[in-house]
Amino acid sequence: MKIFSIFFIAILLIQGFGEALLMDDFNNSVTQINEDGRDGALFKKSHHPKINCGHACARRCRKASRKNVCSRACKTCCRRCNCVPPGTYGNKHLCPCYARLKTHGNKLKCP
Repeated sequence: MKIFSIFFIAILLIQGFGEALLMDDFNNSVTQINEDGRDGALFKKSHHPKINCGHACARRCRKASRKNVCSRACKTCCRRCNCVPPGTYGNKHLCPCYARLKTHGNKLKCP
């Protein structure tokens, strides 16, 4: 009888851990609250494809006076944020992560 109760408790623990793992995956991948101000709006998370940072930064830095410095900083920002604002200057509101990154000296990092 003692072996049966230990076996039963072990099965319950395994089942509990399995359900916990499934719920964690479900909560991380199915829904999140929409950030555009609509309360209660839910949508599936979409995983944006990785962009070609080399091409995007070459386009962004083509008019810079120091192209190598611009390109190096841009590629770092692109890898972290997976976006580069269009054009050669400005438009940072289209990529907020890119606009927020700062250096150790608290200056804007991304060109």
